[in-house]
Amino acid sequence: RPRTTTMAASWSRTMIIPLTVLALGEALQFAPPAGVASSRAATTPLVGRATVVETADTTTAASTASSHEHSMSLTQYCESRYVPARRPTRGVHAGPVTIGTDAATMNRIALQTMSTTDTRDVEASVAQILRCRDAGADLVRLTVQGLNEAKKAAEIRKTLDAMGADVPLVADIHFHPKAALLVADAFEKIRVNPGNFADGRKTFEEIDYDSPEEFEAERAYIEELFTPLVLKCKELGRAMRIGTNHGSLSARIMSFYGDSPLGMVESALEFANICRKHDYHNFVFSMKASNPVVMVQAYRLLAARMYDLGWDYPLHLGVTEAGEGEDGRMKSAIGIGALLADGLGDTIRVSLTEDPEFELEPCKTLADIGAEMVSDASRVRASAVPAFDDTTTRPVAELRKRDVEIPKSVNDGETVSALHRDGSVVTALGASDFADEQALYRALGCQTAVGMPFRDVATSDSVYLKPGTLAALGKPQLRTLSRLSQAGLGVVVDRADLSGRDDDHLPVPTTVVLEPSAAAFLDAAGAAADAPRAVTLRGDEADDELEALFSRDDVAFVVVDVPTADLSRLHASRRLLHLAKAATSSVPVLHKLSYDAQSAKAPGNKPLRKDLFILRLRGDGGSLP
Repeated sequence: RPRTTTMAASWSRTMIIPLTVLALGEALQFAPPAGVASSRAATTPLVGRATVVETADTTTAASTASSHEHSMSLTQYCESRYVPARRPTRGVHAGPVTIGTDAATMNRIALQTMSTTDTRDVEASVAQILRCRDAGADLVRLTVQGLNEAKKAAEIRKTLDAMGADVPLVADIHFHPKAALLVADAFEKIRVNPGNFADGRKTFEEIDYDSPEEFEAERAYIEELFTPLVLKCKELGRAMRIGTNHGSLSARIMSFYGDSPLGMVESALEFANICRKHDYHNFVFSMKASNPVVMVQAYRLLAARMYDLGWDYPLHLGVTEAGEGEDGRMKSAIGIGALLADGLGDTIRVSLTEDPEFELEPCKTLADIGAEMVSDASRVRASAVPAFDDTTTRPVAELRKRDVEIPKSVNDGETVSALHRDGSVVTALGASDFADEQALYRALGCQTAVGMPFRDVATSDSVYLKPGTLAALGKPQLRTLSRLSQAGLGVVVDRADLSGRDDDHLPVPTTVVLEPSAAAFLDAAGAAADAPRAVTLRGDEADDELEALFSRDDVAFVVVDVPTADLSRLHASRRLLHLAKAATSSVPVLHKLSYDAQSAKAPGNKPLRKDLFILRLRGDGGSLP
């Protein structure tokens, strides 16, 4: 549900608003500086349909099931699940730029963008390429739709060479093998889409294969068309990207594997095996999708297959058609950030519907954040997280939402929820926020009628009273709090702030009591007068304590607040989710990401801007599943 909630306050203010859910089934939360708006994205289900091929026998279905079963059995998709490290790769050379983690790159992530000019307009294309280079692009990709564009590509390269501009150029090829052969004479890298390079038939007819042999027979046709390009790239020292796109899988792959991450991976491996057959290894992979969940799943599955095969080809990361502005940056940060956190990714492009030179700053920001995620300091913090093994609860081949039970309260006979099943907005309030009642209602996204608030699609689900706030509220402010409760908002209060109050006199009927620790929750004699209880966890609690907590059915929700100075948020959070899943607990989990002016700094200690802050937030939160 789209929503906007903005609080006008100082940088130190805490507001908990949602980070787009990545198949967890609970809210990902962060506490941003003031002025940063929140948005609730619709929870995206796991994309990919089961392959159903109706045939006279079960040979094809069995073969597909075998591929699926093998993928499900894979456990390693990154160098380590528990200590962050870059995945080692070979170096792939595109002119003067090397992609990968070999000595030539110093582990640097290469930055890319794509031109928006008509490739036939040589002057405009050259001017835009130079702007992209000056903005930090290591490579620039251009669309080469046919032979006319391929001929102009040679002029573009020649013009740039005459100017001393050696930025490598990448030809984006679709449906036209002959254009790829021609442009390989001029450009340093060729991107081929397995979905339409040789098998680009667009049809609404179902294609049924009676046997794997029929499916394999068409592979010979693909090899016939693709091999000349492989041999030419090998001869000229050109690089290649085998770039599968979820939105353009071939009819052949779709009929056999379905519209799924597995189909994306198998499509790319077909082309890679042709390259390897001819001893050509100067290529990278990409698994792009407009849905970050599908994209992350496909890249992880591809990486797992490469570990299984002993391959070390680099990965090009990107989210297709991410969009513009904040939305485009959010989607890119979720998908790319999730992979960089596990050490996956050697070159990235942030795909925005803006001029390409504007893609480079968020691209570099994500690359810098990715470097921080696998730094020595990050490894130290990850090592401080107690040992756990989540290979069974977080399988490589799927990202699945947990089934959770949303806590409910009864207010004047009406059942209300403190959280929302599609991701929750919990706004933190201090005493000063109650100074202007109507301004507070607006900031929480409430609609009003004759001055009284009521919930709308954009309204916060709950408010959290920061420590000491409850005691500082006078009668007018408590009346405002009561009106928010009557409007259906939950009110989360720390256990310590209820000390000295009559346990039978909660501030409002929709109060949720937040216990400070698992031990406090387990040791407490009972909740205050029918109030649901939630609990704050750090991520380094003892296994037996957490197992006891997750076995309870009276936990309203868990707030994961990792002390990031000591522990890795990523690994501590994954440990907690592992233990919750292992206990088949249905308790919702909220991830609280808190930042101050120091921890929210832009890479390189540059002044922080809202668009860069969004990249950090989404990168941190998107990596948790």
